[in-house]
Amino acid sequence: MTQPLLEVQDLHTVFSTKEGWVKAVDGVSFELHPGETLGIVGESGCGKSVTALSIMRLQRPGLIKSGHVMFKGDDLTKATEDEMRDVRGKEIAMIFQDPMTSLNPVFRTGWQVAEPLRLHHGWNAKKSLTSAINMLGRVGIPSATERAEDYPHQFSGGMRQRVMIAMGLTTTPEVLIADEPTTALDVTIQAQILDLLRHVNQEFGTATILITHNLGVVAGMCKRIIVMYAGRIVEAGPTADVFAHPKHPYTWALLRSIPRLDAERHEPLKPIEGLPPNLVDLPGGCAFHPRCAFKIEKCSRDVPALQRVGDTQLSACWVTQAGTELKGA
Repeated sequence: MTQPLLEVQDLHTVFSTKEGWVKAVDGVSFELHPGETLGIVGESGCGKSVTALSIMRLQRPGLIKSGHVMFKGDDLTKATEDEMRDVRGKEIAMIFQDPMTSLNPVFRTGWQVAEPLRLHHGWNAKKSLTSAINMLGRVGIPSATERAEDYPHQFSGGMRQRVMIAMGLTTTPEVLIADEPTTALDVTIQAQILDLLRHVNQEFGTATILITHNLGVVAGMCKRIIVMYAGRIVEAGPTADVFAHPKHPYTWALLRSIPRLDAERHEPLKPIEGLPPNLVDLPGGCAFHPRCAFKIEKCSRDVPALQRVGDTQLSACWVTQAGTELKGA
């Protein structure tokens, strides 16, 4: 196994509100290896995006309370803002959820895609624009020279997402964070964007963190998966193993809620009962226990640590750590 390119160690990110401190990221730890595509999944509000923003130090007004983000031996949580500007967009790039609000409506698209080259490499306008047009063509935008003169509102949703991917790749970063890159796109365009990300991973060797709530996307893209709930990692392991034998009741419930092609025609979906917890006032013990079908008395009292369960998976669950198999997903 190669040395990790990125290591997140016991990361805690909080937000101050009138009700109290929101524990958006609560002790998250994971590794990302060169050339790997890692999936992070979970319901809205579970901490996926804040984890990514914390890696980039873009979590404001949130505060990184403790923990480390080690990138090639340097701790990004201790880096100055000038040092982070050198990292952002050059060595670690991020594709945000909504490309329409991420692109500036008053600047031409080619100028925006070329901006990282001007900032990080010091290239002049002509040289950076030529490289940006080449990258727009490589991500599948037809007539790239002409489209580089267009404004963001002149592109479709899928094309705007391609522009964001092109912008992230101009400096050939070592890590690409894709935060729900297929949100609000129709399924055909989703497939095209995912194929493009797969091609990027293979052609550039870019390590990718794919954040999504779509388990089908993760199944087709990622070798390894992290499942988050209430700001914590509740399960992690190879994607095939997690899907075949989930070791946390939350993962089990997510898998049961997906429509199946082999199910009975009129079989109703099985939603997860209840609502995600209030991150200001988490329930005692395991945060998932009020919604859990397998809970035992200990679950409401003690917080389970993330421990190895089986040969390849990690799970934060008292039930599976005691050897119980979760059947029926």
